[in-house]
Amino acid sequence: MEYSGNEFDAIVIGAGIMGSTTAYELAKRGKKTLLLEQFDFLHHRGSSHGESRTIRATYPEDYYCAMAIESFPLWEEAQSEIGFKVYFKAQHLDMGPSDNKSLLSVISSCKKNSVSFQVLDSQQVPEKFSGRINIPENWIGVSAELGGVLRPTKAVSMFQSLASRKGAVLRDNTEVNNIIKDDVRGGLWVFAANGEKFWAEKCVITAGAWVRKLVKTVSGLDLPIQALETTVCYWRIKEGHESEFTMGVDFPTFASYGQPYVYGTPSLEFPGLIKIAVHGGRACNPDKRPWGPCLTLSSLKEWIERTFSGLVDSDGPVATQSCMYSMTPDEDYVIDFLGEEFGKDVVVGGGFSGHGFKMAPVIGRILADLALDGEAKGVDLNHFSIQRFRDNPQGNMKDYEDQVDFFSNHK
Repeated sequence: MEYSGNEFDAIVIGAGIMGSTTAYELAKRGKKTLLLEQFDFLHHRGSSHGESRTIRATYPEDYYCAMAIESFPLWEEAQSEIGFKVYFKAQHLDMGPSDNKSLLSVISSCKKNSVSFQVLDSQQVPEKFSGRINIPENWIGVSAELGGVLRPTKAVSMFQSLASRKGAVLRDNTEVNNIIKDDVRGGLWVFAANGEKFWAEKCVITAGAWVRKLVKTVSGLDLPIQALETTVCYWRIKEGHESEFTMGVDFPTFASYGQPYVYGTPSLEFPGLIKIAVHGGRACNPDKRPWGPCLTLSSLKEWIERTFSGLVDSDGPVATQSCMYSMTPDEDYVIDFLGEEFGKDVVVGGGFSGHGFKMAPVIGRILADLALDGEAKGVDLNHFSIQRFRDNPQGNMKDYEDQVDFFSNHK
């Protein structure tokens, strides 16, 4: 088919990590692709910016474990193609009470997916990590070699560059405010707030915290995806111990199950500082964010002092960064067709709930499969369907604890 300058095989709306990987996949398959972003490319107003994200295969859910395993080689393949690194390998440590259902499900999921791991007791954890990490007597650690750190802004840039190399057209500062079916010609018209319009056979919505707003405008469907503002904290490693917590010296990425759910990465982006944060935040309007600290630090300070043998200054973070999650009630993704009048012409990817970045190459492949073929190869998407919220407002039922903390105030 011959296309004019504003006509495409597929249009991707939202150029965070999910939209950028999707545009890359579509362009790689020879499709004329347009990637639209409402703000500047690589902006800091959403969920795909910053200095580091954890990548791990240890998940309570079998389906995420399998997706993570698939994502590791895809990250390496992409960075090999671009010529610079965005993925840095490290081991990963999960820790928590020995009877924590989520942690026990992690162990079960690792077994099912053949992930190499080791269960450590409260004596073995400090032995393995040379006294730098301690856990209470009734806790266990789950150590896995398959893990590491991703560089988010750099990774988004990588996939945008690769998409452009494959022929994709990239446009920023172009806010989409509607999508309408073309009942005469077929396909879709995508309208921008600046008055431009674009035609495509298929459309993929990956607008992050703005997915709910756009989907409701387009179809009237109100997806239960809540924007959550979260605060990333960096803490100073005490003088003389900086080198013990850096990447490349067997210090792991980590997650601590329980209250609060704490996660972090080795010292990498800021010398002498280590990222340690609570997996949580407060509900917000993505267009009217408070842009301020949103968590009570007392429990996190206690966790740091207890866990790192006093080698990390727990008086308070020396730097903070704001980011957003797009939360679903069950913390599972939304990957599905918009349906109704749009049928399979519009695909939605959203609600990644603070744990999607690591899966981005796989999710980009799945969204491209759905747009082009009407189905995804080799993956069960029932967990991610929109229909699950029609059957139950809380979505998927799970037999273990929620991991994300919701805060109503800040101190």
